Amino acid sequence: MENQNVIATINEVIETCKDGEMGFRTCAENVEDSEIKGMLTERARHCAEAASELQNEVRRLGGDPDTHGSVSGILHRGWLNVKSAITGKDEAAVLAECERGEDIAVRRYEDALAQDLPADIRSVIERQYQGVLANHDVVRNLRDRARAHA
Repeated sequence: MENQNVIATINEVIETCKDGEMGFRTCAENVEDSEIKGMLTERARHCAEAASELQNEVRRLGGDPDTHGSVSGILHRGWLNVKSAITGKDEAAVLAECERGEDIAVRRYEDALAQDLPADIRSVIERQYQGVLANHDVVRNLRDRARAHA
């Protein structure tokens, strides 16, 4: 794979990480339960660390790393804020939206892994993908717990 294509692929994953970071922060701001808030804040921190790691890889390859999320991520967070206001910060609804965001992250990582990446980059993205899958499971379990308590 040509170096510029590798950089473009990594930058797409960086956008996903930044979307995840901001999405988790937005979700944390829209729930009352302190345990859920803490877990979501921790997930946001992990996404920020993943983005930073990938930004370093882009720099190492001689490119300019993405530093912000995608337009669709911004729109998703905007919708999440509106939905939270309408539903009175219903935790199950907020977590369902958070899970939807993680569904998108899973697909974007899978798209990146479908590319012909250098082994060192593939290794980083595969490891981070496992974290995305774990995030998805955490959010789904929190959502299910919130629904059970509703």
